[in-house]
Amino acid sequence: MSRRLPPLNALRAFEAAARHLSVSAAAGELHVTPAAISHQVKALEAWLGIQLFRRLNRQVLLTDAGQTCLKGLRDGFDRLAATVEKVRAQSVEGPITITAATSFASKWLVPRLDRFRNSYPDIDVRLDANTALTDFDRDSVDLGIRYGRGPYPGLRCDRLLAESVFPVCSPKLMRGAHALRRPRDLVHHTLLHIDMPVMGETEPTWEMWLRAAGVREVDWTRGPHFSVSSMAIEMAVAGQGVVLGSDVLCAADLAARRLVRPFAVGLPLDFAYWIVSPAAAADRPKVAAFRNWLLAEAQAHEAATAA
Repeated sequence: MSRRLPPLNALRAFEAAARHLSVSAAAGELHVTPAAISHQVKALEAWLGIQLFRRLNRQVLLTDAGQTCLKGLRDGFDRLAATVEKVRAQSVEGPITITAATSFASKWLVPRLDRFRNSYPDIDVRLDANTALTDFDRDSVDLGIRYGRGPYPGLRCDRLLAESVFPVCSPKLMRGAHALRRPRDLVHHTLLHIDMPVMGETEPTWEMWLRAAGVREVDWTRGPHFSVSSMAIEMAVAGQGVVLGSDVLCAADLAARRLVRPFAVGLPLDFAYWIVSPAAAADRPKVAAFRNWLLAEAQAHEAATAA
């Protein structure tokens, strides 16, 4: 229902003058002239059709109606201030909802989240791991990490990480009768495939990599296929095959020597990970804090990968 209310400036001017019982003090508080306060109060009295002040020589006193009006406005302004402060506090300290693809979340983001919690203990992270595109107008999501070519119209976009792929395997495949020493040794091992239909014709395949490595005798069509990258990576960690893994998703396993990179040949990709958020929410303190933390982590990751 619609509310028939007088102008807010008039209400503010009256409340300040009534609280101080001084036009000059109210003017100082609101950073306007005394004449402006007097004008607003008279406009409010005209709107209400009733006198709110009794004006003496150098003093103003409240009428009965003025006292009633002051009490109601003071209570209303107090509740309004409390509501605004509650919303402001939530924007700074409340939980932040992040969405990211399952494999990126589990293999890259989650292992680093303790560092964000240590830096921002008042911001709780809610992570929604899925591959669906986020509708920021419909979903309660503050920030997303999207995989693609970017940038995305209507959103604040920051390029997070570029990516390349190369064969990775368990260290145990580097030993034994069929140890991986040269690319053509893959003929003795299971090839693990990651299906990424989002990339279309640019999807990295074993056929592409073997061609780049100059290998013809390996049948690139064999081996199991996975729709989730992390599943194929875990199978490689278990020593059950060799996967074209990315320097982003395999970083933790490579650092811990659960996986090794047997060959130097890699395939750079034109897709990348992007931080996206609605432009209107991009500068909220908790959103900016998480975005800046992500960018710092990405910079550290790229430095470690280069080293």
